[in-house]
Amino acid sequence: MVFRSSSVPDKKAKGGLLESIKTVVYAILIAMFVRTVAYEPFNIPSGSMIPTLLVGDYLFVSKFSYGYSRYSMPFGLPLFNGRVLAKGPERGDVAVFKYPRDNKTDYIKRIVGLPGDRIQVRQGLLYINGEAVKRQRVEDFTERSPFGGSMRVAQYIETMPGGRQHRILEITDEGQFDNTAEYLVPAGHYFAMGDNRDNSADSRDPSAVGFVPAENLVGRAEFLFFSTDGSAALWQFWRWPMAIRWSRLFSGVG
Repeated sequence: MVFRSSSVPDKKAKGGLLESIKTVVYAILIAMFVRTVAYEPFNIPSGSMIPTLLVGDYLFVSKFSYGYSRYSMPFGLPLFNGRVLAKGPERGDVAVFKYPRDNKTDYIKRIVGLPGDRIQVRQGLLYINGEAVKRQRVEDFTERSPFGGSMRVAQYIETMPGGRQHRILEITDEGQFDNTAEYLVPAGHYFAMGDNRDNSADSRDPSAVGFVPAENLVGRAEFLFFSTDGSAALWQFWRWPMAIRWSRLFSGVG
């Protein structure tokens, strides 16, 4: 009688399982490395950056644009203090940062004030170092809901010192933060505002965001890779083509 050993198939099965586990682990490590040092995906849950960013936009943020801090690390691990390879944002950048009140929540706003700048809003107009930032009235922005409703809002092109332009919304020039005190941006901090000026919690409110520490910067918003208007649930695959905002896909964030 000849007995056949099953040790070789068992070894092959175990070897195949081990290789599969290694592949998964390597993939996770590579993804974490890319997320930490290169690009991290974010989604937009609120309308504070309309018209630049809409609810349902998904975008990539470049982690290397401003260097690295503890908040570049997964889970904000305190591996070091300050920033490594630090480079400050430019005025007009759309940046992701950790909310200074808890250092955990991700916020996305436009950087309008650099260290040493004097920032003020008067009757809806942004002033930087005593000079009014030019804004030009353009066509109304029509905000549509997934359920058929719509609202028209006054839209402007705002031109930063240096010529950089972006669009903003202003429902009124007499809102809560349309007339503020003058803020002096401290060293190592930045002043951030939402493009939807009357619907944004930002640096104009010291009890909310206030000045943004340089260490809290996560990265610069670069481009959209997906966008949906929310009219289709995940399981309603037959409605996906109508819910996707095709024209926004792979567009830059300006």
